Amino acid sequence: MKVQFTASESVEIEVNEEVIPIQHYLRQPGRLVKAIADESLMEQLTENRFRLKMRPLNFMEIYYFQPTVVLNVWATSGGTVYLNSEECEIKGVDYINDRFSLLVKGKLEPVRKEEKIYLVGRANLEVNVDLPPPLLFTPAGLLQVAGNSLLKGVLARIKQKLMIQLLKDYQLWSQTSEIEVKSVNVFGEQIP
Repeated sequence: MKVQFTASESVEIEVNEEVIPIQHYLRQPGRLVKAIADESLMEQLTENRFRLKMRPLNFMEIYYFQPTVVLNVWATSGGTVYLNSEECEIKGVDYINDRFSLLVKGKLEPVRKEEKIYLVGRANLEVNVDLPPPLLFTPAGLLQVAGNSLLKGVLARIKQKLMIQLLKDYQLWSQTSEIEVKSVNVFGEQIP
């Protein structure tokens, strides 16, 4: 029996803008991913493609597994960031891995509201899976609640990292970049 689980998460974060606008920071997908992902669970494949492993999860205390997803992350010149999943794998339960699909779509953009800058975004996560035999007799409502809750928890953890780590990294990047810009004169020569 095939089931579908879904979750969505929205975010709106006020940004304390530094000397260098956040749009410049957001145009660097690699930096953005590194700010919100655990480096030990991330592998950069190309400039815009990343393989991310989630921490091991459990479903209804029966199945323990580790999802891995390849994300394509890119930004527009205005700093709007998009992400889409390209492929996925479940480690730990071969039966599920062979009958599983995962779709991640997200968007994060800087928006000016009343003289303030906000990062406004939304992420959608969808999983389709054929149930393994031990779960075939579990009530559909219980499965739906458990699956949707699991996905919602994944998105909530990502949102929390986004709200804390991304803003810290932007601030650090901006201060470091500002120092580098100030140390170069108008002719492109290094100032002692």
